[in-house]
Amino acid sequence: MRGMQTGKTRIRHEVFTEIARLAYEGGDYARALEELPYKICPGDPDDSGAYRNSLFLERAVVGERLRLAMGLPMRKLGEYNNISDGVEESVIAEKYYEPPLINVIKFACNRCPEDLVRVTDGCQGCLEHPCMEICPKGAISKVNGHAKIDPEKCIKCGKCIHTCSFHAIIHQQRPCRNACGMKCIGSDDHGRAQIDYTKCTSCGQCLVNCPFGAIADKSQIFQTIMAIKSEAPVYVVLAPAFVGQFGPDAIPEKMKAIFKRLGFADVYEAAIGADLCVIEEAADFLEEVPAKHSFMVTSCCPSWSDMVKKLFPEMAENISVAMTPMVLTARFVKKQHPGCKVVFVGPCDAKKLEASRRTVRSDVDFVLTFEEVLGMCAAKGVDKECIPMSEAEPLEQSGKDARLFAVSGGVAQAVVNAIKSMNPDREVKVAKATGLEECRKLLLMAKAGKYDGYLLEGMACPGGCIAGAGTLREIGKSHKNVAEFADKAKYSCAYETEYKDYLPLIEEKE
Repeated sequence: MRGMQTGKTRIRHEVFTEIARLAYEGGDYARALEELPYKICPGDPDDSGAYRNSLFLERAVVGERLRLAMGLPMRKLGEYNNISDGVEESVIAEKYYEPPLINVIKFACNRCPEDLVRVTDGCQGCLEHPCMEICPKGAISKVNGHAKIDPEKCIKCGKCIHTCSFHAIIHQQRPCRNACGMKCIGSDDHGRAQIDYTKCTSCGQCLVNCPFGAIADKSQIFQTIMAIKSEAPVYVVLAPAFVGQFGPDAIPEKMKAIFKRLGFADVYEAAIGADLCVIEEAADFLEEVPAKHSFMVTSCCPSWSDMVKKLFPEMAENISVAMTPMVLTARFVKKQHPGCKVVFVGPCDAKKLEASRRTVRSDVDFVLTFEEVLGMCAAKGVDKECIPMSEAEPLEQSGKDARLFAVSGGVAQAVVNAIKSMNPDREVKVAKATGLEECRKLLLMAKAGKYDGYLLEGMACPGGCIAGAGTLREIGKSHKNVAEFADKAKYSCAYETEYKDYLPLIEEKE
């Protein structure tokens, strides 16, 4: 639940904090990993556990989370092993994500019902019993004065749910599966969640929506800090969705001071690359639609473009060839600071796999989410409240349109504005969707020819990047904060950026 401190978010925060502290302070990494579950989950063995019914189970789950936070794979069940097995492979300054990025911790899964319509204790056994009358399959009968549903006959049409005056009938679905727009989550032989990685786009919405914390992602937090401790300077490329994510005291003017206290050299807005991406996508659209393709698909959201390739491979050529803002900004930073390292800090899990692609990994060395950076702040003792305004330094590197990439519709509107600057007479029609379920519907309509001549924008997370798997803030508040920060930009359209002359140089990869 975004915007709310829960047991799941507290455990995740403690895990990231302890792994970051381990990296900053050094020591016996193997021993520390074995001891950390007891530090994070203290208590007497007879206790039931703060979050689960067993303290031992809590510690076992935390052990797997610690491994994933180190970038290690989960342990194999049924084999003797230690939490620290293979830790030497992660005690390095360079380590790429190894799939799978999103993992199900099997013994943390609650085996939630996949798809079940059931009668609750709220049933009053009323005389009218409309649920029985309306059921098209005769699946509901009265037993001991209360309605009962025969699961063998029920087709989950929902008619009984809507007709019950007491709201006593509910439709239960597995939260992780319900949140997955790719329909890639099923059940194993024991009823536990199982991900079909041939379909998964690593959007992370299953992780956000699992109330049992049974789904976790891998992290590069340890390796990032090891790089900070090395001789090479590490620069931050900060995604536009950052506003408000680090708490009310972490105003945009304090971001550079915060990251410098963590050990980073400096901060660049990823919106620099967003402006450059807009210039590329606008040029692509004018050249290719409708001359070469009937419509164009934006390229910024990696889960969206991955969905296109997996579900609609015939549309792969419709995806804009423009590099994403993350990559464009990282290349710009490396042109400015040869020999440096770059970490992208943002809301997105899918960016982690994008950065591990062979064509991108030399540009982006690490990807961290806002949630992971908060763990670094806690480990380093960075109190955002205590940073004086004398250390404040405004972020003034990008325009309004680029900063609005973080919200649904922002990418497409920025491209439209750029096209209007180039060709005022050109009409550009836009269709957009957020959440992969809605994105799928959008693409089906495009396949049917409903969007010829359009620019299609898709974002995997509901509401846009502000709802990414690495965000913690309520979506509506984040939208408001991003819009307010965008209004403070010193220019609007991408063609006004001072960095546009760098685009040819950035495109030429060394």
